[in-house]
Amino acid sequence: MTDLMIRDVRPHGGAAVDVLVHDDAIIRIAPGLEAPAGATVLNGQNALLLPGLIEGHGHLDKTRWGLPWRRNAIGPTRDERIAHEREYRRDGSHDAEGGSLRLARAYLANGMTRMRSHADIDTEIGLRHVHATMRTREALAGSMEMQIVAFPQSGLVIRPGTEDLMDAALHDGADVVGGIDPCAVDRDPVGQIDALFRLAERHGKPIDIHLHEPGEMGAFSLDLILERTAAASMHGLVTISHAFCLGMIAAADRDALLARMARWDVRIATTAPASIAVPPLAICRAAGVTMYAGNDGVRDTWTPHARPDMLDRAMHVALRYGFRRDDELEGALACVTSAAATGCGFANYGLEEGRRADLVLLDAESAAEAVVSAPPRRVVISSGVVVAKNGVCLV
Repeated sequence: MTDLMIRDVRPHGGAAVDVLVHDDAIIRIAPGLEAPAGATVLNGQNALLLPGLIEGHGHLDKTRWGLPWRRNAIGPTRDERIAHEREYRRDGSHDAEGGSLRLARAYLANGMTRMRSHADIDTEIGLRHVHATMRTREALAGSMEMQIVAFPQSGLVIRPGTEDLMDAALHDGADVVGGIDPCAVDRDPVGQIDALFRLAERHGKPIDIHLHEPGEMGAFSLDLILERTAAASMHGLVTISHAFCLGMIAAADRDALLARMARWDVRIATTAPASIAVPPLAICRAAGVTMYAGNDGVRDTWTPHARPDMLDRAMHVALRYGFRRDDELEGALACVTSAAATGCGFANYGLEEGRRADLVLLDAESAAEAVVSAPPRRVVISSGVVVAKNGVCLV
C-alpha cells in the first residue's frame, strides 16, 4: 500500500487544499492535511488541479504520429478518404501497434488518462488493427483506461464477412460495437442497425455509431437508431458520433429527436469541426443530452490536423461554439472531463474523495485559462501513480 500527499493545489481553480491519495484512490481533500508516515509528498506550488482528461473519440490505430511528414493529396469526400486509406494500408508498411503506442503515450504526457479509441475492421485487414490497439491497451494497463470500439470503417453489410469479424473482435476483448453511416455507406440502414444491435445484445456491449450523414438522411438514420434503442431497452448504452444532421435540420425536427435522445440517454460525441454544421451544444445540453468531445484522427491519412492534447480540443470546442466567458470555457472543458466520463461510461471519475486518483497539475489561474492556453502538464497522476512530468511520459 502506498500514500501520496499532494500539497497546495487548487481543484478547478478554487481555494488551495491538500490531496491525500491512498493506493489508487483520493481519500481526503482538505487544507492542512497531515501526511501519513512514509507517504511521498509532492509540492503542488499552487498549481491548478484538474481531473485526468478524457479522449472521447479517437483512432489510435490510424495515426502516423512521430513519423516523418507524409504529403497529403486526399480527395474531399468521405468515400475518397476511405479508399485512400485502404490504398495506403495495402503495402503493409503501416504499423498500427507502434503508432498507437506512440500516440497513446503522447496523450498520457498531456494528462489524458482515459480514452475511447475506434479500431478499424474490414475484410482486407481483418482484426490486425483491433489486436494492435489491444496490445497498446495492455502495454499501458494501470496507466491508461482504454475502451476499444470494433469499427467497420468501410461498411458492415456491404462487405460480407465483416459482421463475423466484428463478432470475433468483441469476443477477443473489444469493448464497444461500432457502426458508420447506415444509409450512405451500407445503403441498408435496417440491415446495419439490425446487425449492430444483434452484436450488442450477444456480447452485452454498448454501441457507438459514426453518423456523418447530412440533413434529412442523417435524421432518418437517427430516427431508426432511436427506435431500435427503445425497443432493445439500451438506455445509456448508445452514442452517436458527429451527428452533423442535428446542426442541419429544422429546429422543431431537431428538438423532437433530442427529446427522444434524452429519454433514452443517447449521447453525442463531437469533434467540433470548423467546416461542417455541428450539433448545437447548449441546446443539446438544455434538452438533457450528454455531449462530449474527441479529436477523431490525429496526424493520419485522413487529416494532418489535431494534437494529442485534450485541452487543445476543448479550445477547438470553444472556438467552434463562440465561447468567450469563463463559464462557457468551463463548459468546453467539461466536454473532455466530466461529460466525456458520463458519455463513455467511465466510472469512478472526478476530483472527489473516494474517486480514482487521476489528476493533472498545471500552471493556470483557472479552468478557463487552461482551455485557452493549454500550458504544459507539470505532473500527471493516473490511478495514484505519477506517469508524466513536464510533458514527458514516464511509462
